[in-house]
Order: sequence, then C-alpha cells, then structure tokens
Amino acid sequence: RFFNTAGPCRPDMHYMIPAAERLPDAPRIIAQLGYFVVHAPRQTGKTTTLRALAEKLTAEGKYAALHFSCEAGEVAGDDYGAAENIVLFGLARAAQALPVELQPLPWPDAPAGSRISAALTAWARACPRPLVLFFDEIDALRGQSLISVLRQLRAGYPSRPKEFPASVVLCGLRDVRDYKAASGGDPNRLGTSSPFNVKLTSMRLGNLVPAEIESLYGQHTA
Repeated sequence: RFFNTAGPCRPDMHYMIPAAERLPDAPRIIAQLGYFVVHAPRQTGKTTTLRALAEKLTAEGKYAALHFSCEAGEVAGDDYGAAENIVLFGLARAAQALPVELQPLPWPDAPAGSRISAALTAWARACPRPLVLFFDEIDALRGQSLISVLRQLRAGYPSRPKEFPASVVLCGLRDVRDYKAASGGDPNRLGTSSPFNVKLTSMRLGNLVPAEIESLYGQHTA
C-alpha cells in the first residue's frame, strides 16, 4: 500500500483510517430520515468518506445507499434540463454497483425541471429499502441548474421515505448557505426562499487529528 492524495482512497491500495469514522454523526441523522450537508476543501477525503459510508449502509441491509458525483453537470450551466439528464445518467451508472434488486428501473419521462423528482419518486416506490443518496460535487452545478435540483429535492422531502429518498446528503466545497450566492442570489436573505431549507445540519469534514496521523504512519511502519 501507499499514501494517496490524488483522488479517492481504496483500503486495499492505500494507507487510510476507517473512512466512516470521520462522520460519526451521519448514521444517526440518516436514521432520522434527515437531509444534511457535508462540506470541506478539496483533497480532504470527502469522496472517500461518503463512498465508504454508502457502501457500509447498503452492506448492513437496511438501506439502499449510493454515492455519485454531479460534477459532469457543470458544463450545462443554466440549462437545467441538460443538467438533469447529466445528473441522472451519472446516478444510473453509479447504481449499477448496487445489488440488482435495489437498482432503479429506466427513468420515467418527465418535463425539464421535474426529471430529478420524477426519477427519485419512481425509484423510491420500487426499491425494497429506503433510499439514501449522497450527491457529491453538488456545487459544481451552476445557476438555474443548481436551483432546480435543490428545489426538486426540497419539494420531495415531505414524501420520504415511501415516495422519495429517505435521506439525502449534499456534499461540496461550500455550505448550503453559500449555494444561493453560487446560483445568483443573496446569501444573507435565505429565509423561505432558500432552495434547500429542509437540511437538518451542516457537517464540515475536518483535517486529520494527531491520533489519525499516528495511525496512518503506524500502518506504514508495520
């Protein structure tokens, strides 16, 4: 194994601490059917942590949990219909890693501005387990594309867990209070106009603490 700072870590290849331990409160909030935000600077282990947590939740048998990236949707700009299609393509591709019985059926037809909502509703209805979705790189989406996705998630929130994902985690470089600024609004006037005012909390993935550094170097020494 070796130390890795270029992209997500893999336990079979890299020295690493158990990724899920870096967000110890996340399982409790997911059990409460909570929607929440995880943010941190680049190269701090967000993707590694969320992917490991999703795999753990699915393996435990209670949830169908999936991590996927919205990064490719950045090229769509304000074309929210194109952004929806890109995000749903990435979601469907990532879902192929799930057991067959947990995978979604082909996405239903829906007009632009409602495709995310229609797809997640259809999947939640058909899936035998509650859905937990980790939207990584959510703030790669821009302008009206970001607003559209967030508003669809907010609109579906009251229908969880039977008609919509039980828990949604948004992950990016910034907290949700900054999303409105990223999409052209005033971050100081969120109120009910916030596109994601259903979130329970925001978690910042911190730097490694000394005990974790010792653990990493201990693995190398061993």
